[in-house]
Amino acid sequence: MPYTVDFDTVSTVGLESSPVAAALAGLRANEARYFKNKYGHVFTVEPAKDAQPTIDRVSRILEDERGIVIASPPLEATAFQVEDLHFDYVFYESGLSINVMYSVDELGKRAVGFKLSDGMDVPTELAAFKFARQKSKLAGTIRGSYFVIKGDYPVG
Repeated sequence: MPYTVDFDTVSTVGLESSPVAAALAGLRANEARYFKNKYGHVFTVEPAKDAQPTIDRVSRILEDERGIVIASPPLEATAFQVEDLHFDYVFYESGLSINVMYSVDELGKRAVGFKLSDGMDVPTELAAFKFARQKSKLAGTIRGSYFVIKGDYPVG
């Protein structure tokens, strides 16, 4: 069942099995607030078992572009479009959040972003990336990194 993420009252619903559930919930709420404020989009997620096409798309892009396979099991995912940007998000049990931003305009921006919840270690499969820190009232300290997508991965 889809869950609408509330950034006013942060909840660990759907993330309870994560060792950093509270921080991951804050990270998820931080994303929800961003999309609501910037695009007026209500951020909803589905359990991983109901969002396999989204998880498969993110996994394929990671593997094709950089040979990355995420070891942690996915807990939730979502896919949506705002303006000319398609987004895929996957939230993992380890506290990792991965998003794919893919412009539907052929000349637009396309990138994969990684965010680490406060309190989690950098996953071995992402050790080659440098992570910048940012403070969030909802999520504490978020560490993030990204890479630009070079291949073609049409949405749909």
